[in-house]
Amino acid sequence: MTLPVLFGANVDPVWQPLDGPLERTGHAERLGLDFVTVQDHPYQPAFHDTWTLLTFLAARTEHITLVPTVANLPLRPPAMLAKAAASLDLLSGGRLQLGLGAGAFWDAIAAMGGPRRSPGEAVQALEEGIDVIRAMWSGQRSVRTSGQLYAVQGSHPGPRPGPGLGIWLGAYGKRTLALTGRKADGWMPSLGFLPPDRVADASRRVDDAAADAGRDPKAIRKVYNLNGMIGTGSAEPFRGSVDQWADDIVTLVEAAGMNAFSYWPDDDHEAQIALFAEQVVPAVRSALPG
Repeated sequence: MTLPVLFGANVDPVWQPLDGPLERTGHAERLGLDFVTVQDHPYQPAFHDTWTLLTFLAARTEHITLVPTVANLPLRPPAMLAKAAASLDLLSGGRLQLGLGAGAFWDAIAAMGGPRRSPGEAVQALEEGIDVIRAMWSGQRSVRTSGQLYAVQGSHPGPRPGPGLGIWLGAYGKRTLALTGRKADGWMPSLGFLPPDRVADASRRVDDAAADAGRDPKAIRKVYNLNGMIGTGSAEPFRGSVDQWADDIVTLVEAAGMNAFSYWPDDDHEAQIALFAEQVVPAVRSALPG
């Protein structure tokens, strides 16, 4: 199984201007991009609640897929997150993927009443959270999981989402990369935390864990979040010309197995997303086989 290469744009969940996220999502949809990603930092006062915003955007768009990057598990209990995701998946006609993260910015999370977790606890919670979400999506009459940090005890799940709804992890460390390969449907690293020269090694860790678990590594959606600017004249990755951007992306597809790219412009969002959709994406597609 080989997944098609997809292209998307980041939309910040800012509430000033109020119509900004909808305008940018509509712009991405009109340009023919496949998906938009939306950060989930509930403690950020400049941001809407991401889940409320995703629901609003789903109701005001027709084709584009919506992805939280990534849902903040410490502030969103997994059973409730599973129900919310299943509901939005069905209501949007299957236009959702559940990006999921172990959490960061623990001071801010704790200030909102969430847990403060060690790195080991955060990974454990993420794995147990995945188990809860899968159970709640199973369609069974009653489900139980036995985690220490997250568990359900005889819960009656519903609604059951469509078969296309997956869990995409924001993962960087050895344990979370292995978890991605074992239990997730997708992987969502960002250039700011994982530079291009380290992507191939991390991707192999995901693949190796998937193969060890008896899963097909090629079935895992691998999304690279690209912050940068098109046409600055720089020789740095994702800072140069359209051709340089296309070459950088093709290299990541062929050498690292990445199969989706979300653009986060540093500035001039509307013009940069248009350049990405109208020039970079066609150049990449023409350079890839098939």
